[in-house]
Amino acid sequence: MKKAMPNPGANRSILTVTYLMVGLFVCMMGYFGYFLQVQKDHVINNSYNSRLDRFSDRIVRGKILSKDGRVLAETKEEGEERRVYPYGSLFAHVVGYSNNGKTGLEALGNFYLLSSHMNLVEQTVNELAGRKNIGDNVITTLDVDLQQAAGEALGDRRGSVVVLEPDTGKILAMVSHPGFDPNTLGEDWDRLISEENTEAQLLNRGTQGVYPPGSTFKIVMMLEYIREHPDTWQDFTFDCNGLYQQEEYTISCYHGNVHGHQTLEQAFANSCNGAFAALGQEIDLGKMRNLTDQLLFNKDLPLTLAYSKSSFKMEEGANLWEILQTSIGQGSTQMTPIHNGMITAAIANGGVLMKPYLMERVESAAGEEIKKFLPEAWGNLMTAREAEILADLMRRVVTEGTGSAVRTDAYSVAGKTGSAEFETGRETHAWFTGFAPAEDPRIVVTVVVEESGSGGQVAAPIARKIFDTFFDA
Repeated sequence: MKKAMPNPGANRSILTVTYLMVGLFVCMMGYFGYFLQVQKDHVINNSYNSRLDRFSDRIVRGKILSKDGRVLAETKEEGEERRVYPYGSLFAHVVGYSNNGKTGLEALGNFYLLSSHMNLVEQTVNELAGRKNIGDNVITTLDVDLQQAAGEALGDRRGSVVVLEPDTGKILAMVSHPGFDPNTLGEDWDRLISEENTEAQLLNRGTQGVYPPGSTFKIVMMLEYIREHPDTWQDFTFDCNGLYQQEEYTISCYHGNVHGHQTLEQAFANSCNGAFAALGQEIDLGKMRNLTDQLLFNKDLPLTLAYSKSSFKMEEGANLWEILQTSIGQGSTQMTPIHNGMITAAIANGGVLMKPYLMERVESAAGEEIKKFLPEAWGNLMTAREAEILADLMRRVVTEGTGSAVRTDAYSVAGKTGSAEFETGRETHAWFTGFAPAEDPRIVVTVVVEESGSGGQVAAPIARKIFDTFFDA
């Protein structure tokens, strides 16, 4: 009988399959390791995870606290559990609610609030006695004094205020008007979501409201022009007579103000629309689109709260009217207050954008630290030199331009105002975005007030009250 010869091809196939199976096993173990170390909180805290709600059967939902320990949300046990919000509507959008779904910090911190790190003996006793354990507390980055100052300054006007710490990304305050009272959300729900209600009280205008940025967009235009003319940008001049005509189109400065002969620094400080409409025709539209992509227009933001994307639509080959409108922050450009604040924060932080965040740490009911959230850099939006130039230009807006309402001897401010048209025959939205102290920034304030007129006259004074509160001026 003839002996069978070895088949090298078959052996290679077996080895290939073996290596493939081992490789798949290693990849699977790596994925599980990544899930357990990196993604577990995100997946467990997902709103579609129904198992998390069952935690509430054995755990009393923990508290949400301000940075100094004041209660923003807690569960009271008076016959039956109910969630209580001591500040009513003041923190409604940022703290959110936990009935009728979950929003804001109630959603972001859901996993932690429904986890308990009480003493193990105490937990066992409670389990045996049929009592619930006390959930962990989420300590936030929110400053009650700044939130109250922002809410009072905005008053009954529609709009939003966002306050950031530029070198960490901490969100210190976030106010949106009109609001709602989360304590009575159940009774008010049908009214709030009805088609007849046009106030959109449930919308967090700070992260979800999109507005034409008006003259605050001149920050972006300046950055592009500086990049294209690094050595000669200061040579730009413009003679303003209040109206800028190009072919059949006319661009007017706010209320027809005549600025006269302007350097680019002066045009930025005075928010001269004619100068920026002229400047917009000199820039490379392809490079401009690249810059807006870099600044996160049309992109996802590094933000855990629900948000809308800002949009920039001008492409190469755009017509003259689109160029003129876009150059002054009008046209189809749309921006959220948080995004405007993030770009401002990057300027204040030497070009580096820190990821905005709201949760400082998680503590057990006994005060033991369970988890600490640390600042994290997203990356560079611009160079340090570009940030320095823009900061100097924004300082001039306050010292000699449209931002005079935030000028004070108590501290220095750098900022930019804006008055954004959005519909013919209706009043403009008022914008302000800026930081202080100008030479060593510690706080960024971004304000938008709907249909209220001039940014310098309406939004800037609101920012001033927040700066005053922060510096106790």
